[in-house]
This record gives sequence, structure tokens and C-alpha cells, in this order.
Amino acid sequence: MRAIGAASAALLGAAALALTAPPAAAVDPYAVSPSTVNPGGRVVLSAPGCPGTAIASSGIFDAVSIPAGGTATATVDWDARRGAAYTVSFTCAGGAPGTAQLRVAAGATTSSTAAPTVTRTATATTAPSGVRGGLGGSIGGWNAGELAAGTGLVVAAATGVVYALRRRAESRRH
Repeated sequence: MRAIGAASAALLGAAALALTAPPAAAVDPYAVSPSTVNPGGRVVLSAPGCPGTAIASSGIFDAVSIPAGGTATATVDWDARRGAAYTVSFTCAGGAPGTAQLRVAAGATTSSTAAPTVTRTATATTAPSGVRGGLGGSIGGWNAGELAAGTGLVVAAATGVVYALRRRAESRRH
């Protein structure tokens, strides 16, 4: 009977570990924010999946250099065609190239297209930025210590539940 209990505890632990593991494609390698902008508006470009400096270019703004782990701002040309979708090409030093889509708003909107920016300089100081809404706090990357601690807590909790249920079941036997 102990082999069945050990096997079920092992399966429960494996299931808890599988459910807490991050998905393989959790971080988009390249991002343009906002994804829809008015002509003359600004977009924030980021390459969180790129280990080195990245270059972003498109037909509606000049090429922009994005520092490793940072963001850059680009201003969309005033003559960008309304309602059109443009491809933003990213070239990553030490990583794979990629693309993202940027749409120009079809009509005039009253919302601001300005977005907070973070600029990395040679002294490694950063300008304060606003809240990155909509990302759920997932922009910072994965910390191995936090993942190990979280997995340990899940396994400890599952082990406690199994132990408590086994003791309860044994006390009811006559």
C-alpha cells in the first residue's frame, strides 16, 4: 500500500510542478506599444528577448537603436497612410531577427499616443517610467530563485495535504 501512496505523491508533485512552470513563449521577443497610433504619434519599441542591442526600422519612422534590456521611442511620420498596417523589423545583436505589426489609426482620435519611455545610458541609469499596464507584471523576466521558491511552496503544500488526508484516513480505520 505504501508504493501506491508514494506513486500518487510523486504524481501530485509532478502535476504541481507542471502547472507552475512558465510557458515556453512567455515573453514576446519584440514589441511595439501602442499597436495603433496616429500619424505624428510616438511608439515605444522594446526587445526584451534580445540579449544585445537591437535595431528597429519601418517605412514610417527612422531606424532606432534599442539598448539591451531597455526601450526606445520612435515618432511616426506625418504622411503615414491612415488605416494601413506597417511591419516593424527588428534586428537583434546575438539573437534572431523578428517583426511586429504597427497600425495607423483610421480616423483622428483624441487619445494620446505618447507612452512612457525608459532610456538606458552608458552610466546604466534609467529614467523613471510609468506603470506598464496590460502586461500583468510579466515584463521583468524570470528569476530562478523566485521560481524555485514558488515550486518549493507548491510541493510543500501538496505534501502537507497528502499527509493530512492520509492521517485522517488512517484514524478512521477500525
